[in-house]
Amino acid sequence: MLTKQTTVLWIPACAGMTTNMTPYLSVNNVEVIYDHVILVLKGVSLQVPQGKIVALLGANGAGKSTTLKTISTLLRGERGDVTKGEVQFKGERIDQLTPNELVRRGLSQVMEGRHCFGHLTIEENLLTGAYTRSTSRSELKASLEKVYYYFPRLRERRSSQAGYTSGGEQQMCAIGRALMAKPSMILLDEPSMGIAPQIVEEIFGIVRDLNSKENVSFLLAEQNTSIALRYADFGYILENGRVVMEGAAADLACNEDVKEFYLGVSGAGRKSFRDMKFYRRRKRWLA
Repeated sequence: MLTKQTTVLWIPACAGMTTNMTPYLSVNNVEVIYDHVILVLKGVSLQVPQGKIVALLGANGAGKSTTLKTISTLLRGERGDVTKGEVQFKGERIDQLTPNELVRRGLSQVMEGRHCFGHLTIEENLLTGAYTRSTSRSELKASLEKVYYYFPRLRERRSSQAGYTSGGEQQMCAIGRALMAKPSMILLDEPSMGIAPQIVEEIFGIVRDLNSKENVSFLLAEQNTSIALRYADFGYILENGRVVMEGAAADLACNEDVKEFYLGVSGAGRKSFRDMKFYRRRKRWLA
């Protein structure tokens, strides 16, 4: 049963998945400061079991993207520093490695906003994802075919400049580019941002297929709590740089506080935005 408190909540069902094995990805009590002044993450801890989809939820500015960049070590490029804690992947500490070293170890990040090379074609964008691999032409072709299998829209647009494709197609291209590195884990940042709802459903469906068929683990940061909890196995909720609630995705989706504060729905039905502003002031799990 989910409860609310100011510290991280460990749900027995989730703990059982992680205590019997070494977590595939483990973030341990991480603190992040920008410009040596701004405290952004305040003791964040989370785990991702191998072969699972874990959602990192919260409002804009809660610290979701910073958490992903801390894991992928892209944080240094934004004048951010990890001042406490550590990150482990496959049982080894990785927070001192470079991003390209992490890609070689099987961990890739799809950035918020997609960041495709607009002047390159879709296929050229995909090929850039394989730069860390020493691979033959036939292996490269097989990797491209696998991406096109999961993203048939990209096959149709393979010769189009990425800058002239839709937001949904660029998001597919960004995920496909990450797949070209043959990752075992992908950090996916705000995949639904600026994309039509039907395309969002398609992308999340492909993520689920990649997870189940290719055994790719996912840690995805998402503001769209509803869709994230439908596709994820577990979830963590961030508020002001802290993990304030965690649990199995199905449990979080049924939790009254999550429905009230993140979905705008309570036992009394859907609330107005004005009502929600009032209710947000009394979140019982915050200090």
